[in-house]
Amino acid sequence: MSLTPEQKVTVSSWVAAGDNLSAVQKKLTEQFKVSMTYRDVRFLVDDLNLELKDPAPKVDTSDVSKTPPPAAKAPAPAAKPAGTPDGTGAPPSEPDLAADTETELVEGDLEDLPPGASSVTVEVDKVTLIPGALAAGTVTFSDGVTGKWVIDQQYRPGFTEISKPGYRPTPADSQAFMQQLSAQLQKRGF
Repeated sequence: MSLTPEQKVTVSSWVAAGDNLSAVQKKLTEQFKVSMTYRDVRFLVDDLNLELKDPAPKVDTSDVSKTPPPAAKAPAPAAKPAGTPDGTGAPPSEPDLAADTETELVEGDLEDLPPGASSVTVEVDKVTLIPGALAAGTVTFSDGVTGKWVIDQQYRPGFTEISKPGYRPTPADSQAFMQQLSAQLQKRGF
């Protein structure tokens, strides 16, 4: 089916505005009552020598090697009275301390820490004998706790053994572990 010159100009404006083929197809049906297959719309765009705009690439937040360094932080607010985390003058209660130690680490916490803020050592085994694992090795955290780590076939890191039951590394240690693990695996071609 052919379009009038006015309709072709309208289609050109849609593509110039950033519409994709599916949006153009829908607008052709709604505004001009012209039913075209997706392929026909593609041919129409090619015949009119129009260039589709690619959408902005999605940022992969799971890839720490592509994230920009954190921006400088704003100055800290005025100091609170000594010995009081909330500024009320009352000492913290036990449940508050327990809540602080049990908080989950979120990805943003790890990015806010300065690189090299802890002394974590990561070693990669030359041969991985764990079924389903792409890589394995050992880690020693800054407080001396050791562990065995593994990377599964979906490239997810995990621990198979930790020398201290219930241990959770500090945010600085977690960041240092992931940075060193990434560097060690890149050296080995992963």
